[in-house]
Amino acid sequence: MAAQPRKIFVNLPVKNLDASMTFFKALGFTFNAQFTDETAACMVISDDIYAMLLTHKKFKEFTPKAIADTTKTSEVLTALSAESKDEVNKMVDAALKAGGQKLREPQDYGFMYERSFQDPDGHIWEIMWMDPAAVK
Repeated sequence: MAAQPRKIFVNLPVKNLDASMTFFKALGFTFNAQFTDETAACMVISDDIYAMLLTHKKFKEFTPKAIADTTKTSEVLTALSAESKDEVNKMVDAALKAGGQKLREPQDYGFMYERSFQDPDGHIWEIMWMDPAAVK
């Protein structure tokens, strides 16, 4: 019997859950209603990848540590693959149009292309494409 693919749930604290959901919907993401309420939203990134957007109060139920001040500290870089350079540009452009902030200039290495943005809570997202021929 084959093992089930491992799933990942990235948990991110957000100041305003409704605003965060609106932001990510503008990027084309959907939410699983079964795991979404007034304190948390389950953003579907793929069949095996999810981001749990948690209010600060809810996030604090899972950790005794202080929530990172993303205006001063980077707590994680979440990188997502894209099917093409065009998809990278479309997603990041949508993020900027929806209120995200540009983090740095695009990086084009020929075989790999990436752009990054900060969401309204300051979490850093890197969207990248890699030429399949470059990966052996």
